[in-house]
Amino acid sequence: MPSSGSNGFPGFNDSIMQTLKHHIITEFHRRFEGDPILVQSPGRVNLIGEHTDYNDGFVLPAAIDKYIFLAMAPSGTDNSRFYAADQQDYYETDTSGKLSKSGKGWPDYLLGVIDQLRRRGYESRGINCVFGGNVPIGAGLSSSAALEGGMLFGLTRLLGWEIPPVEMARIAQQAENAFVGVQCGIMDQFISLNGRKNHAMKLDCRSLEYEFYPLNRPDLHIVLCDTQIRRELASSEYNVRRSQCEEGVRILQKIHPGIQSLRDVTLPFLKKHEALMEPLVYKRCNYVLEENERVLNACKDLDNNDIVSFGQRMYQSHAGLRDKYEVSCPELDILVDSTRNIEGVIGARMMGGGFGGCTINLVEDVHLETFKKKITMMYQEKTRKHLQIYQTKISDGTHLMDVSEIKTKE
Repeated sequence: MPSSGSNGFPGFNDSIMQTLKHHIITEFHRRFEGDPILVQSPGRVNLIGEHTDYNDGFVLPAAIDKYIFLAMAPSGTDNSRFYAADQQDYYETDTSGKLSKSGKGWPDYLLGVIDQLRRRGYESRGINCVFGGNVPIGAGLSSSAALEGGMLFGLTRLLGWEIPPVEMARIAQQAENAFVGVQCGIMDQFISLNGRKNHAMKLDCRSLEYEFYPLNRPDLHIVLCDTQIRRELASSEYNVRRSQCEEGVRILQKIHPGIQSLRDVTLPFLKKHEALMEPLVYKRCNYVLEENERVLNACKDLDNNDIVSFGQRMYQSHAGLRDKYEVSCPELDILVDSTRNIEGVIGARMMGGGFGGCTINLVEDVHLETFKKKITMMYQEKTRKHLQIYQTKISDGTHLMDVSEIKTKE
């Protein structure tokens, strides 16, 4: 993952964010010449629709008010120079020719974007970039997508390139797939680049068509409870689940050759041919189809401002991830189960690849402090582990900040 840790900023308020932006600009001027642009690129949550993206299904993510900030300007040479402010680490390389991995990890997310742009005919000279933020690493909030999207957006603004939103998301995704080597879906990059404040986005991962649904509830917070369990199994088991779904598709293609993915399968059709599959493969496919239905119904809930039904679908999603897709872990289950005894919780579920990371909770503001105290106490009692909590609101996607305004305020 890229360097974008909390850097002492676990919460969110204007003063903290102003200080963070000023810090990034100051670091840029300390290291490089010229006046940079400043890009603000958000992390994301996925409200519902887990492990559906690589099955051409539906997801319902939202951008959040945890950000990576990138101060960027042309270097005037063929070399690109990157400084990760949170890690206090520097990397420089010639980006005029064939690019190779850095050996450090975090620069690859930036180099991958330059590589993908070049493959599409977008050539540029070197870039100076300082970045940092408060998107927690390893918590499943997609600091990598925020960094890739921020780099890509900044380059388009510096160099005057007009790239449509869908193509931007594809470029950022391919940077991670082809250069970094992580076979992620497109959801993270798509919502980070294109999010809208007070709205969730229903994304069709097959067509990449998207719609926004209102979640303008100032009385609610999205609260993320980080198990502090790092997801060692997530990458390998992700590939296993993906192959199990693909196996289900291959079996069903023998019945109906037109089936290209689980998106083309209905629940009755799957049930009818259950006997052709290994029980484990059937369970995986059954979960994906049910989760797609939950996303579509959750969108209807938002249209109807029925947040109670929406929350119940979150609990149903967790049950499916736990019992049918089997990507949860005891710590995640404890957190979700504990919320049922805490007043003000609308819904909860595990979020992300699984085997650790965060739960996502919809919590009424009037009960927020009580929720944080109770969930922390319950988690510590049952696991003897520390619980990290992040409270967030839904934000806009990647955009430029006014650097002069930051200087004036500081």
